[in-house]
Amino acid sequence: MPEISRFFGVIIAMYFNEHNPPHFHVRYNEHKAEIGIITLSLLAGSLPPRVMGLVIEWATIHQEELMADWELARLKANLNAIAPLE
Repeated sequence: MPEISRFFGVIIAMYFNEHNPPHFHVRYNEHKAEIGIITLSLLAGSLPPRVMGLVIEWATIHQEELMADWELARLKANLNAIAPLE
């Protein structure tokens, strides 16, 4: 699962050739979650509220880049790194 960004202990990644809807995976300590790219909503798993807020803030800024990486992942192409939240 290629890592596309990392910030404040949060790891953002995508699998190649994943199922719809478009989404990305988040890992933070023992927590794991899937976040929809279009809706920016929690699809599976859980995150602490503060971390969820940071992830949604980051994803809002980078939504177009996330969709571009989603399309690359579907083609099993190299994904682009996305700037972390600062």
